[in-house]
Amino acid sequence: MRISEFTNGKAEARFRAAYERALTELRPEPWTALDVPTGYGTTRVYRTGRTDPAGGRPIVLLPGSGGNALMWHRHLDALAARHPVIAVDTVGEPGASVQSTPIADGRDAADWLEELLTALDLPAAHLVGCSYGGWIALNHQIHHPGRAAALTLVETAGLADLDRRFYTWLILGGLAAMAPRPLRPRLARMVGNSAVLETELMALLRASTGFRRRLPPAATLTDEELGRLTAPALFLLGERSALHDARAVADRLHRLVPAARVEIVPGAGHSLPTDDPAAVTAGILDTAARQAG
Repeated sequence: MRISEFTNGKAEARFRAAYERALTELRPEPWTALDVPTGYGTTRVYRTGRTDPAGGRPIVLLPGSGGNALMWHRHLDALAARHPVIAVDTVGEPGASVQSTPIADGRDAADWLEELLTALDLPAAHLVGCSYGGWIALNHQIHHPGRAAALTLVETAGLADLDRRFYTWLILGGLAAMAPRPLRPRLARMVGNSAVLETELMALLRASTGFRRRLPPAATLTDEELGRLTAPALFLLGERSALHDARAVADRLHRLVPAARVEIVPGAGHSLPTDDPAAVTAGILDTAARQAG
């Protein structure tokens, strides 16, 4: 097995420059960057938000596949006003983290996250994961129960088998992201992917073409695995998701995890964090408030 890495030094330098530009554009306010060693590589995290005793439970943000901490830029201010927030560049994804050891499956991904939370001294964090990041958070809860105090899972992967519709959506979204900027609003509507309108993130995506991602696919969780979830959880699903049939997934979750809350966001697709950022932020804060209560 191999690790995720850049094809050459030129590709890496191009991405690093784009990453720094995106940091400046999307997060002009100060936050604290930390490089945390784990057995799977050095993980970059960004700390922001409340540090006083009245601040709520820490919120840990995990990005989707191909993304990094910056995908949460629309949500950070509202979350940081009430809680300590840690935004993560997942090891193996294009960002500031550097992978050193292969991640073979969900158990390895869960172990990486457990090492990270331990190093950050977060014994009871609220994990928030989008798509692939949600799959990692779910695997962490399965393999390390008791560490996370709560989960908010935004269009999480691993709840149903992928089909041609998702791969078509993914390819069309990638093509739309590469199109000239004036064409992107129309293309975003056509393919149902509002993320292509994120100018800085799309520039970062184009700069990451020299990055070879070698993380395991998000295997569909079994009924037995989902039935082992014990932490309070909110599943946010896009009504028009290309990742899965939202209503079928909701039915499965109600059957296997009756204590979990499941919300289908009207009109939203798999790009839920940009389709309806207010709904995502509200869901995270509501889950946190229920824990505080």
